[in-house]
Amino acid sequence: MPVVRHWEEMPPAVLALLRRGTVIPAHLLALDAARRLDRRRQRALTRYYLDAGAGGLAVGVHATQFAIRAAGLYEPVLRLALDAVAEWTDRPVVMIAGLAGRTAQARQEAELARAIGYHAGLLSLAAMKGAAEDELVAHCTAVSRVMPLVGFYLQPAVGGIALSARFWERFAAIENVVAIKIAPFNRYRTLDVVRGVVAARAEDRVTLYTGNDDHIVPDLVTPYAIRRGDEDVVVRIRGGLLGHWSVWTKTAVELLAILHLVVGRGAIPLELLELDARVTDANAAFFDVAHDFAGCIAGCHEVLRRQGLLEGIWCLDPREGLSPGQAEEIARVMAAYPELDDTEFVRENLARWLG
Repeated sequence: MPVVRHWEEMPPAVLALLRRGTVIPAHLLALDAARRLDRRRQRALTRYYLDAGAGGLAVGVHATQFAIRAAGLYEPVLRLALDAVAEWTDRPVVMIAGLAGRTAQARQEAELARAIGYHAGLLSLAAMKGAAEDELVAHCTAVSRVMPLVGFYLQPAVGGIALSARFWERFAAIENVVAIKIAPFNRYRTLDVVRGVVAARAEDRVTLYTGNDDHIVPDLVTPYAIRRGDEDVVVRIRGGLLGHWSVWTKTAVELLAILHLVVGRGAIPLELLELDARVTDANAAFFDVAHDFAGCIAGCHEVLRRQGLLEGIWCLDPREGLSPGQAEEIARVMAAYPELDDTEFVRENLARWLG
């Protein structure tokens, strides 16, 4: 079969932004009290991310709730985000659609996403649990023939599967892969992805993004020196595609700009490592680490509810909500880390975003 490189058709400014590394929030889902899509607040969320300086949006992903598919909301939510971006800004924005399910479903979602204007698809392998490596690679290859792919190493605690360095080598060798979101919440498995990309000699084509919400700052400042033959290939994680960055997005954009600057200078100030502990502590509250991530989506909703962006924390599944003590933990970190909180920015702009 001919080699497919749809990424060569991406707008040059979008591809350059993706490769430079940017803030890509995992777009949350705004519902009303009846658990129906709240279009006004969903549009306001997109406007918030854009005005905060995000360089891209990931829509239809885990944070958007995989249940949007069964609820008939997958296409409406994807279209709503595209329309909101088009009417709000004329700057380049990397648009990534979540792709899920087994091969037929994932290909169908990719066909829709590409047809309506998304640049790449973030491919979840959760539905392929139990499949052999050859089957996984065949699945990824089949979907890649529809649109450029962003790989997704989803942590097993929320439905992901363990994947070897050999798998990531084979995945990175697929010519229509443009990036990988590394989110196993595990240092060994993070290194497996980096090793796989280097082994595939794909480090110039495949841009690495952290999805490790528990290790954001170190991921973005670490030079990964991987031995290949008789040379050390130095690879860096360039940006973040993160559920954590679906809240406090303005300060996330400011943080990434600082990290890019210090990496360019080659010296990492001690204060940034201290900042990492604060970011991770906040994430533990938002993502409900104390209860094995049971309240991770509702926790992010709660932050936005307190800021006024969401009316409530409702999820499509009525069983999903805050865990015992999680609200108190969120209040604690919001009070403890005002330098990470962008509530004042939200307050100043909320009426305009809701207009």
